[in-house]
Amino acid sequence: MKNLVKLFVVVLVAGSWIAPAFGQCETWLNSPQKDALEEAHVLYRQFMKTEEYDKAFEYWEKAYKGAPAADGQRSLHFTDGRKIYLHKFKNATDEAKKKEYAAMALRLFDEQGQCYPDEKASALGLKAYEMFYTINSPYPDTKKACEEAIKAGGNNTSYVVFQPYASIAVWQFQNKQMTAEEARNVYTKLNEIADYGIANNAKLSEYFKQAKEAMNASFAAIENEIFDCNFFKSKLEPDYRAHPDDTEVIKFVYNKLKQQGCADEDPLVAELKVRYETIVAAENETRLAEHYANNPGDHAIALFKEGKYNEALTKFEAGIAQEKAGGNDSEKLANYYFYMASIEFRQLNRYSAAREDARTAAKYKPGWGQPYMLIGDMYASTSNSCGNDAFDASLAVLAAIDKYSYAKSIDGDVASEANSKIGKYSAYYPSKEDAFMRKYTEGSTMTVPCWIGETVKLRLK
Repeated sequence: MKNLVKLFVVVLVAGSWIAPAFGQCETWLNSPQKDALEEAHVLYRQFMKTEEYDKAFEYWEKAYKGAPAADGQRSLHFTDGRKIYLHKFKNATDEAKKKEYAAMALRLFDEQGQCYPDEKASALGLKAYEMFYTINSPYPDTKKACEEAIKAGGNNTSYVVFQPYASIAVWQFQNKQMTAEEARNVYTKLNEIADYGIANNAKLSEYFKQAKEAMNASFAAIENEIFDCNFFKSKLEPDYRAHPDDTEVIKFVYNKLKQQGCADEDPLVAELKVRYETIVAAENETRLAEHYANNPGDHAIALFKEGKYNEALTKFEAGIAQEKAGGNDSEKLANYYFYMASIEFRQLNRYSAAREDARTAAKYKPGWGQPYMLIGDMYASTSNSCGNDAFDASLAVLAAIDKYSYAKSIDGDVASEANSKIGKYSAYYPSKEDAFMRKYTEGSTMTVPCWIGETVKLRLK
């Protein structure tokens, strides 16, 4: 007897699970209310066609409750019911009601899949879509719905799942709720489904393609963090091979591969590197030529450093003319004149022109000692050829020392160099004997002979 009671209880419990599943897939075919249910179906469907969902609801509810699966051939009671409840959800202002409507809509997605197994993958895909875009369900719930849709559909999963799942994966990874490996797996799985749909679903191929592009645009926000060199090689090499002479493609692919840690020894990277460096060199040359055409002073400095002194002088003159006509930048003018003075003195032995340009440089930049240091060097280097004898040469040395002394008096930056040169050339002061023989006394004002022509006060050693 006890065993019979236990068996009865088991049957009752089992029946409590079976009955609802059976009821939710009931049709009107064997219902005693068949005519009334069919009538309710026809009436609500008329309102659905005109999108009068509130008017449709009463008739839909009667048809759905009496025959959830309609005639067993159409899932309209589930699909139309979702439309009605999502309409209610969008227009409700009471949060409790919105929650109720959302739950009912999601329930109808599940029931469609249970009663019409062939439609399960599609229904679950749309469920995930509405959870993401319409209901704004919590991401973990929507992610679970996406996973269920993919489990049901496999490679035949609807493309509407792509963007919701991709967006959630990106957000969760960025917020440390998903690992890089998990994010990669989502990317890989969705792209496998997309590629299958593109290749095998002629009717929807273009939709799969567009959905794939959209979701991968979302994944682009994290792809640098979740993928390695091999991924980017696979992704980018086809574009490079398709456009082998496109300089922008070459530059982008090479830089991306380097950014993702690809080694220089990698054959593809090595190939790209040669082409990249050739392109960059040509572009730099073009840009530099354009820059020099608009900035002759900069070109002159480059020519000076290359040792092309006569060409540099021509460009410095052009740079000076440009500044005087436009910007009149005193700093630039001072530098240009100083460069010219240096070339004229050290490379071309044009001492008078060099001194004039050095003085002009000093005029444009008051307090700058270098032009006077340069003039001092001119006097010192030409002293041996100045005048008729050693005494005349020593007067040129005095003129040089005067320039060094003045330079350090106005510019502390040259003081050390000036003192060193003053110390060096002080040994070449005129001698007392030579001065006495010429009847000159210390402190006498004298004019330095030759091209120098400076006036100096006689100092003797």
